Amino acid sequence: MRKLLIALAVIACSATAHAGTQQEKMKTCNDDAATKALTGDARKAFMSNCLKAKPVSSQQEKMKTCNADASTKALKGDERKAFMSDCLKADAVLTQQDKMKACNADTQAKTLKGDERKAFMKSCLSN
Repeated sequence: MRKLLIALAVIACSATAHAGTQQEKMKTCNDDAATKALTGDARKAFMSNCLKAKPVSSQQEKMKTCNADASTKALKGDERKAFMSDCLKADAVLTQQDKMKACNADTQAKTLKGDERKAFMKSCLSN
């Protein structure tokens, strides 16, 4: 009898935890649908896809960022492969100096000057 009660308690706790995360997901999806002003079938489809979506892992996020950086720098072939390898191995936290170098390289690749460059650098360094 005691084992049964323990098992029921564990099940109840895990169900409550799952419900909490599901409720949070529902709220987030609902807020996103409202922000996009979706109604009717478009809202239903959006909510369905949103609720089915799995959270993005940190590795996927890192891959996305590294890909974007490599594209911004217009890297190709072996140069791109080496950059991607280094980028994916790199620690998530860059030193301020490394950040500055990366942001400067981006401004040169985008040929930004003056106030446009200043605004970009401010944004880039704050990330």
